[in-house]
Amino acid sequence: MTKKEGILLAAQELFARCGYAGTTMKMVAEQAGVASGLVFHYYESKENLFMEAGAELIKDMVTTLRQATDETASGCEAMGTFVRAYLDFTIEHEKTFPTIIRCSPFSDDNPDLDREKIAAKFLNLIHIIEDILRRGIEDGSIRDLPVPQTAFMVYGVIVGAVRTRFLTPYDIPGLFAEAREFVLRSVCV
Repeated sequence: MTKKEGILLAAQELFARCGYAGTTMKMVAEQAGVASGLVFHYYESKENLFMEAGAELIKDMVTTLRQATDETASGCEAMGTFVRAYLDFTIEHEKTFPTIIRCSPFSDDNPDLDREKIAAKFLNLIHIIEDILRRGIEDGSIRDLPVPQTAFMVYGVIVGAVRTRFLTPYDIPGLFAEAREFVLRSVCV
């Protein structure tokens, strides 16, 4: 791992654990084992580092989700695979994933950040859902639904389940499995 990659990982873990306001560039440097100046050299500001930390996680997630859904036989199967892979990704990246929650355009943790820039990254996830919906409508495995609105509703279910798991004291057994089944019952024929 390069020093730059180490800084980004340290930032993801700290933003996930401490939030934007609770994380300093000095904390990131200490966790990454580098001088503070190097953090500023690569990222210039905490806001840039935060945006890059979230963007990198989303990029990894999009790659994972596309790979998981590429080989599915139908739109409905792709939808189930997408939801499962998304939720599995959150668990596999438990130490860093809350950065995405805090960086999300659906979050008010940081109202002063450039929400347009953040939203553009998140739209990649919505576009995958839209593609899956169109595929399923075409192959007959998904009901004829309004694609943009349904994509946001599906994403809302996923985000709700993830936020419940990561940000609340509620321990709801089977929440992720039920979120997946709820989506499938809602869209598949």
